[in-house]
Amino acid sequence: MVASEIRALFAVASRPEIVSLAGGMPSVSALPLDVVGEMLGELTARRGSEALQYGSAQGDPELRERICEVMALEGVRASADDVVVTVGSQQGLDLLARIFVDPGDVVVAEAPSYVGALGTFAAYQAEVAHVPLDDAGLIPAALRETLGRLRREGRRVKFLYTVPNFHNPAGVTLSAARRAEVLDICAAHDVLVVEDNPYGLLGFDEAPLRALRADDADRVIYLGSFSKTFAPGFRIGWVLAPHAVRAKLVLAAESAMLSHSNLSQFAVREYLATQPWKQQIKAFRELYRERRDTMLDSLADLMPEGCAWTRPAGGFYVWLTLPEGLDAKAMAPRAIAARVAYVPGTGFYADGTGHRHMRLSYCYPEPARIREGVRRLAAVVEQELSLQATFGSTTPTATHGVDTPAPNTL
Repeated sequence: MVASEIRALFAVASRPEIVSLAGGMPSVSALPLDVVGEMLGELTARRGSEALQYGSAQGDPELRERICEVMALEGVRASADDVVVTVGSQQGLDLLARIFVDPGDVVVAEAPSYVGALGTFAAYQAEVAHVPLDDAGLIPAALRETLGRLRREGRRVKFLYTVPNFHNPAGVTLSAARRAEVLDICAAHDVLVVEDNPYGLLGFDEAPLRALRADDADRVIYLGSFSKTFAPGFRIGWVLAPHAVRAKLVLAAESAMLSHSNLSQFAVREYLATQPWKQQIKAFRELYRERRDTMLDSLADLMPEGCAWTRPAGGFYVWLTLPEGLDAKAMAPRAIAARVAYVPGTGFYADGTGHRHMRLSYCYPEPARIREGVRRLAAVVEQELSLQATFGSTTPTATHGVDTPAPNTL
């Protein structure tokens, strides 16, 4: 087990003088906190004896029914019996790795990939085989080549891990045309798909895309979370899995934590049953769209020539690529000194590459703070370019071809 580069930044980035473009913290201030507080008070008064008691490892049955209603917005038809409530979707990742991964097994994942998933896979001694992304998401031809190579080498691939919507950290979305192709490739190689979808309802310009799970209920295991669409403090996520996998998930959950917090489950259930949650998601989308636009406009106005970045259609993140020769990880202390924080790209690659990249989060700061943070960051990059002109490149040489992407890849 190794420390997360994002967690290591939080102690510094939380200082008030620093503009943090690092952590992906939702803007819970956009919630009607007085209404939520009143709801919680009534819940405790009316059902406190149940809410404060032990629950089941699979989760509250009525909450699981409500979760199926949420997933239906993405075309998923599901039975509450196949839903397992988890402590955020992160616990779902851990339970799946515990069930499927033996030391030396291979997990295929996008390059870059969610740092929390990479840490979990490493803890269970899996090898991660990265497949590159471009602006339309995971590249099917590269996935086909990777799975074919691993089969020829006699390696055991347990599943493909993917964040198809508004990717963390890259911000890109798997196109509709590619979704069917990815599923076909995985079916041909008899590989499960783990679809991690915390941002799927937070698209800015269109209705939610159809989930991978909606088109292959037998092969796709779906991870969801209320952390981005309600509040992360309740720590409620879920796994929707084929029935045989669901049974193993419940056993693993019992071993991990015996039972869930009934209070958190009842709170989310009450919210979904009594509050206009779809309208609240719309409010979140509008808020994050404004902040995304501020981020993109500020980058276009302020960043020096040679920088490039993705243009997310939803979610929380922009993925920025520095000019050739710069190293985002080496630059991070100097950025902190300039009172701006970001996450270096190396944390999102299992092999430690990604030195030219950084993740910028626009979900939490106010628009004026976002622009000020980009201004400070641009000044640091300009200083690095000046040092490079004097002393030469400081970026480590890539050894796996991941750090020097081909045209149109990340």
